[in-house]
Amino acid sequence: MATTTLLLPTPFKPQSPNSKLSVPRCYSHPRFTCSSVTAQSQSARERLLVLISDQDRGLRTQTDPARRAAIVEAIDAMAELGAGTVTTDDSLSGTWRLLWTTEKEQLFIIEKAPLFGTRAGDVLQVIDVQQKTLNNVITFPPDGVFFVRSGIEIASPQRVNFRFTSAVLRGKNWEIPLPPFGQGWFDTVYLDRDLRVAKDIRGDYLVVDRASYNWKE
Repeated sequence: MATTTLLLPTPFKPQSPNSKLSVPRCYSHPRFTCSSVTAQSQSARERLLVLISDQDRGLRTQTDPARRAAIVEAIDAMAELGAGTVTTDDSLSGTWRLLWTTEKEQLFIIEKAPLFGTRAGDVLQVIDVQQKTLNNVITFPPDGVFFVRSGIEIASPQRVNFRFTSAVLRGKNWEIPLPPFGQGWFDTVYLDRDLRVAKDIRGDYLVVDRASYNWKE
């Protein structure tokens, strides 16, 4: 069976809300000037990062409807600021690390991993717009990984369609191929150099930051 050397992830650590901020490119909007967009983006960005900073990637939010509502409200504010921007160009490409989500399957794996004698490390989306590929990745340090390969098509300035093509569960010296399953789309409603916010076909939300490394199979 095929083996690989994984580039090991750094431990999960949400970005500090006080870290240096980057904001989307300014655009023409009847209500905003470039300076007001920058200020409002920073404020909305800080609020979102503070709200998710203690939520264990979304595990705690599952039992806290008030916090979930506040986070969704903050995401909607980010989406309003991102309206009219293009988020499906080459700036979408990269290795994106999960900060927070409502996606139940991912949260289930993160929560239950200790039952199998392991723990979930970084959870990633690896996107290559030019190659039209998307990998959804859950790492299990030091050597384990589960990833789902997908093909993607750009559908609009903010929407990406995807179709799963294969899945693999891999350990240090073994690999189990799994059948592909599913298709759908996601909208990246906000994107800057370091942060991406998305909504998908099922109504789930995703907040990710750009990882400090590039994940490779």
